[in-house]
Amino acid sequence: MLLEKLTNASGVSGDEKDVRKIILDELKGYVDEIKVDRMGNIIAKKKGKVDKPHIALAAHMDEVGFMVKGIDSAGLIKFAPVGGVDARILISKMVYVGSKRIPGVIGAKAIHMQKPDERKRAVSIDELYIDIGCKDQAETEKHVSVGDYIVFDGKYTEFGKNRVKAKALDDRVGCAIMVDLLKMDLPITVTGIFTVQEEIGLRGAEVAANQVNVDLAIILEGTTCSDVSDVEPHFQVTELDKGPAISLMDRTSIYHRKYVDSLVRTAEEYNIPWQYRKTTFGGNDAGRFHQAKSGTPCVSVAVACRYIHSPVSVMSMDDFKNTKELMVKFIDKISKGGVL
Repeated sequence: MLLEKLTNASGVSGDEKDVRKIILDELKGYVDEIKVDRMGNIIAKKKGKVDKPHIALAAHMDEVGFMVKGIDSAGLIKFAPVGGVDARILISKMVYVGSKRIPGVIGAKAIHMQKPDERKRAVSIDELYIDIGCKDQAETEKHVSVGDYIVFDGKYTEFGKNRVKAKALDDRVGCAIMVDLLKMDLPITVTGIFTVQEEIGLRGAEVAANQVNVDLAIILEGTTCSDVSDVEPHFQVTELDKGPAISLMDRTSIYHRKYVDSLVRTAEEYNIPWQYRKTTFGGNDAGRFHQAKSGTPCVSVAVACRYIHSPVSVMSMDDFKNTKELMVKFIDKISKGGVL
């Protein structure tokens, strides 16, 4: 399954090559034009029955992770975060280090060795290390170098009732949906943009957005889901099994209400469950697309994912399928006029 291949691949921000290769291989023979720009973004154009209107779909290839910043005398690896990661979840988690995917374990000072005041506070990333089983610095340096990327070990697994757990569902879920859409016969011209370095400041999107001229950009995301214990309903950003999450506003964008309302009407017309993304926290590549050139209208549609930016996220396959179905119907609606 494509989603499994994408989530199992390593693609920390700035090192998206493995994910990029999967997508390029998948799109062979399905698109009319394809290029990789200097940043590493993939820009793939699929011609429809008509050229106008012309829309863009965008999803980011990168994931949060870490980078090696040093190796101590005991052979333990010190590391820096790449993207937003909560240090409280890291102790004892498995990771892979470098291009050789050396397995390692994130460790910290044992609790019985900690002073009373240390036990009362959360550890910082500076206090953590990665153990790859070497006896000293010289041995570790045979396998690992400063600057090597580090990725979570979180294998794709189907479990429970229609659930999937995997690392990097943010945003390999958007990439998977977009690849599937670009393989279809589309009624209008669609440019699929797979961006890099979203997790460290929407950097790939800033470059990619200025290379295309489109009438609308649709950002496909994996977003925060907080439908768990002790979270008040008004703080639950999204919920599993409630369908694609449509954004009104976030930290980087206010979405064009005309297109938001059209998405909602499309979902209701075809009995596709949907929900609003109920927070203004965070942002996505729309933050760069809507400011590109003379301005590009944007909407954001996301799949709800619990525990994003961690070793393992959880999503509903129903939400995945319904998000893709909404995109199919919305693109068809655009082709018939009345939206753009």
